Amino acid sequence: MARSGHTPSRRGWPAQAKPSGGASLTLPLRHPRARRVSVQEVADVKDAARSVWALGDYDAMMRAEGLYEVGARLVRRLGVAAGERVVDVACGTGNATLPAAQAGARVTGVDLSPAMLEGARTRAERAGVAVEWVEGDAEDLPLPDGHADVVLSTFGCMFAPRHEVVADELARVLAPGGRIGLCAWTPDGVFGDFFRTVAGYLPPDPEFVDPPLGWGDEGRVAELFEGTDVTLGFARETWEIAHPSVEAAVACYVDNLGPVVQARTLAEADGRWPALQAELSELFAAQTADDGRVVFPAEYVVITGQRR
Repeated sequence: MARSGHTPSRRGWPAQAKPSGGASLTLPLRHPRARRVSVQEVADVKDAARSVWALGDYDAMMRAEGLYEVGARLVRRLGVAAGERVVDVACGTGNATLPAAQAGARVTGVDLSPAMLEGARTRAERAGVAVEWVEGDAEDLPLPDGHADVVLSTFGCMFAPRHEVVADELARVLAPGGRIGLCAWTPDGVFGDFFRTVAGYLPPDPEFVDPPLGWGDEGRVAELFEGTDVTLGFARETWEIAHPSVEAAVACYVDNLGPVVQARTLAEADGRWPALQAELSELFAAQTADDGRVVFPAEYVVITGQRR
């Protein structure tokens, strides 16, 4: 269950300007659709994201749920070929980065979190593949216009705060004729319930932060890419999540997934941990098979497209 919870992720540093009133505002030079927010607000969100995604063990969760295969599926779907320039945005611990490199592409993995990149480097070394790892955010990619033949993101850029800015950046770094492939959890089913449950134990996001599950709504995504010269297609797929027991399912997230680790810490501090534990246990108990395992299909949207 990659990148869940209400806590925002992937904060950016847009261009800045000082209005006559004295308060520093962001000036979206490359992104005219973006809302203006204070530089400090953006900085606070970015700092919070770095801290939260450093909690737990994201790689352990990905391995436990077999979710790295989703990135491999995406690479195969887009037909990534040897020699192509590929950028994996909000790459985490190499979700789609490593499969693209194994296909022979020249790959750059971009992530805001140094902890995520450290895990990604370790996995790449073990796999024997070469990847350029860059600390950066999805709202202001440190890459030139038209750099990539293929842009990927697997349950990553959906957690950036301003979705329109992200869509503009993905399109900007994509070369004419280039392909895009994104995966995002839908707001439906167990995952939607999981996100909403955890959100109840986290501080509210600032008003300018878009909800991550918006990327799981095909109509909303089509709106995000309006005017970007990227034509889109959509498909829904599922990945079967399995845990040995209800207790194991709860532990997988509260021990390994940053936002849920944070939710548990906050809940323990104010005496609400038993309530959070009970809600998560009830959620997963409803997915218990006859043999006691927790098994459920996790639905996600596959967003593909090509720049004209």
